[in-house]
Amino acid sequence: MQQGFDNEKYLEEQANAILERAAKFNDKLYLEFGGKLICDFHAARVLPGFDPNAKIKLLQLLKDKIDIVICIYAGAIEQKKMRADFGIAYDADTMRTIDDLRDWGLEVKAVVVTRYQDQPAVNSFISKLSRRGIKVYTHRPIEGYPTDLETIVSERGYGANEYIETDKPIVVMTGPGPNSGKMGTCLSQVYHEFQRGIQAGYAKFETFPVWNLPLNHPVNIAYEAATADLGDINMVDPFHLEAHGVSATNYNRDIEIFPVVKRICSKIMPPEQLYQSPTDMGVNRIGFAITDNEVVCSAAKQEIIRRYFRCMVDYTNGTADKAPADRVKLLMDDLGISDMDRAVVEPARQAAIDAEKLPGKGNEGIFCGAAIQLANGTIISGKNSPLLHAGSCCILNAIKHLAKLPDDLLLLSPEVITSVGKYKRDIHRTKLISLDVSETLIALSVCAPANPAARLAMLKLKSLAGCEMHMSHIPTPGDENALRKLGIRLTCDPRFTSRNLFME
Repeated sequence: MQQGFDNEKYLEEQANAILERAAKFNDKLYLEFGGKLICDFHAARVLPGFDPNAKIKLLQLLKDKIDIVICIYAGAIEQKKMRADFGIAYDADTMRTIDDLRDWGLEVKAVVVTRYQDQPAVNSFISKLSRRGIKVYTHRPIEGYPTDLETIVSERGYGANEYIETDKPIVVMTGPGPNSGKMGTCLSQVYHEFQRGIQAGYAKFETFPVWNLPLNHPVNIAYEAATADLGDINMVDPFHLEAHGVSATNYNRDIEIFPVVKRICSKIMPPEQLYQSPTDMGVNRIGFAITDNEVVCSAAKQEIIRRYFRCMVDYTNGTADKAPADRVKLLMDDLGISDMDRAVVEPARQAAIDAEKLPGKGNEGIFCGAAIQLANGTIISGKNSPLLHAGSCCILNAIKHLAKLPDDLLLLSPEVITSVGKYKRDIHRTKLISLDVSETLIALSVCAPANPAARLAMLKLKSLAGCEMHMSHIPTPGDENALRKLGIRLTCDPRFTSRNLFME
């Protein structure tokens, strides 16, 4: 796994850039943190060498100067919007983020529910946090936002929002996902500070797109693929080009809203503090820490392919329309890549074909394959059987290979597999009794004390983190959750393994 990014250089440069920006505002800086605060796996995938927790380490460097506020859109709670990489809803992710920040020695000053309209699910979320000692503020929708400036910048607009009490010179505004209301909350706070005679400032820390990389750079195109459901499109920042004569990459939403943001800021900030372009608003040094452009380009192209598979699965599951998948397919065509450029795709599909050729009906009529690429490039495959899911077989084969154990060696006791299968059939009344990845790993841990080979193989599970894997089918929750926890980068073909509508 080649590296193309210097994380230490990035942290140093980014911390200095934020402090320099804060120094331009004598009293207070509200800093909008875009993207994922913790476990930014997208950045880690497209920039090999990037620490998924780089942002939280950055906050640790600035710990004495920052307050942290989390924004969450009320509609995201009501609609149970999910964070795909963790498989949890935005409200649960907010609580997980608070816990994780505490583990890193950082406290959240407050949570702000934006565009709040007394939704019952939102009230329940607020109660949960309040009863655990978390300060929660609510901001209601502003009539005429974002075009009616007279209302927005008035007591009926930002003035109607609760003022968030903070102590430190830099206030970091973050959220579980896009459209959380971070920018609006920042500007609302700047308005309140202005009313108090304090000249506060605003800046934006957005990792992607990378402003000093070309518009068609694969890293920036990977951002478009990641936000295909939002319709984000990378563009040359026309305001930056006009003001400075320098081409900079930004995206459509920031460019479209900039004139409005500038007019709002002109009413609550002195002229010398106004930005000339959306790129000027940003403070981002990530492009300067790329050490190997070829490695980064290759990684970004792989991420675009992953996103295509994800979009196709969402469409097949009925959770999204076809437009995002079509958009990502166009991006792939522009780069001259296809799904077959992902090394594990063909072996996984071949394993499914091989499973179909097995004698008898032992696969319960369902033929599936899986393949994983290890750190050294070796590809290991697996197919389903009456006893194991394809993913389970693939993982067992991979850790046997890493532990240098014979292919025909049984890591799981047949008695243990039979016992688990009997439990699933007789107690859970499960139709399919073959073990998914989660069940397989539990069974392996049970066998380990009495089986030295199983114990040795289990030690190799950590080596699978960051490995690429593909399945010829949509995985069950037990497969997907276990593989996610192992840190495996999974994609799958948009194919159901059963006519059953309910996946156990």
